Amino acid sequence: MSVDIKKGINVLSLFDGMSCGQIALEKTGIKVDNYFASEIDKHAIKVTQHNFPKTIQLGSVIDVKAKDLPKIDLCIGGSPCQNLSLAVINNIRHNKGLDGEKSGLFYEYLRLLTETKPKYFLLENVGGMRTKDKDLITEALGVEPLQINSNLFSAQDRDRYYWTNIPVDLNIKDKGFVLKDICLNADEVDAKFWYDKEFTYNGDDKKVQATLHLNGHDILKRVNNLNDKSATLTCCRGGNLQKKVFQNGKCRKLTPLEYERLQTVPDNYTLGVSDSQRYNMLGNGWTVSVISHIFSFLPIDYKL
Repeated sequence: MSVDIKKGINVLSLFDGMSCGQIALEKTGIKVDNYFASEIDKHAIKVTQHNFPKTIQLGSVIDVKAKDLPKIDLCIGGSPCQNLSLAVINNIRHNKGLDGEKSGLFYEYLRLLTETKPKYFLLENVGGMRTKDKDLITEALGVEPLQINSNLFSAQDRDRYYWTNIPVDLNIKDKGFVLKDICLNADEVDAKFWYDKEFTYNGDDKKVQATLHLNGHDILKRVNNLNDKSATLTCCRGGNLQKKVFQNGKCRKLTPLEYERLQTVPDNYTLGVSDSQRYNMLGNGWTVSVISHIFSFLPIDYKL
């Protein structure tokens, strides 16, 4: 298919979140005629519409019908992973794989992919899912997943599968980013992000440089070394769930701005909503540089 570069392409983004796909398309130089977004989170929609006011919001994926759309050239999405992640492997209430209420929304992606018949598609999901679910998705989409860790592009460990029929080159050179490359200077960080609690110092050479004396799960207590990568960002609404760093002899939470940088999202893209909502949508989002790398292999006719 050859697309008129003066017209651009029509994109359908399912589970659009704060529209990381749209940032990646812009970064890659893909001209978009219409960007249809299916999303239900009002805070994510607010951020999207502030940055991309021409976005056409469609609401819940369940209500989206191909007959109401023009010809779609590219269908993208990251269906919810809450029932797929190995983080809930021992939690029988959540670890239902594709039978789970949230992760089962993959079938809505599959339905719309079948109905719209786009030339190209992309589906993202967690790298740590059950083999059974990975194989089912692979069979349904007809392509083997690409396994790409965001740590090649950013200062965050984030292992993900990408199912796509875009011919992507996986010969990716590690950019070598670590936390000190994206973190603010200590004097730029508001007092509310610093901990005034006891901690155990683990050593200069340790990835988890300090352990906070907090109540709760071990993962909440880990304070990362600035000379290493951040652990995978997850959706959270505050408390002690944010990732942490050891800086100037003290422990602190990463700021929303630093979360943006770990996801290679433009600085202050998520301004306009509360910090808790910023953390949440960034944890749910895509690493933009990974997606723009994939999009860079779309045919030249898609480029500006």
